[in-house]
Amino acid sequence: MDSALITQGLDLMLYGMGTVFTFLTLLVGITTLMSLVVNKLVVEVEVAPVAPVLVSTSAKVEPRIAKVIQAAIDQHRK
Repeated sequence: MDSALITQGLDLMLYGMGTVFTFLTLLVGITTLMSLVVNKLVVEVEVAPVAPVLVSTSAKVEPRIAKVIQAAIDQHRK
């Protein structure tokens, strides 16, 4: 094989990998910098705690609706 061709391939590979590495390094650095700037500019607003939702356990399902639900489940399982 031609050593010049292999050398050109390695040069191209290193140039491409260097470009990607540089781009990703800049991306991480700029994203970190933006995050720091936004955290300093944004004021935290304290939110009042939300009352828990009470679920009634005494709710009864009508037998007609229960049959419809059961038929839908049976049809889905077929």
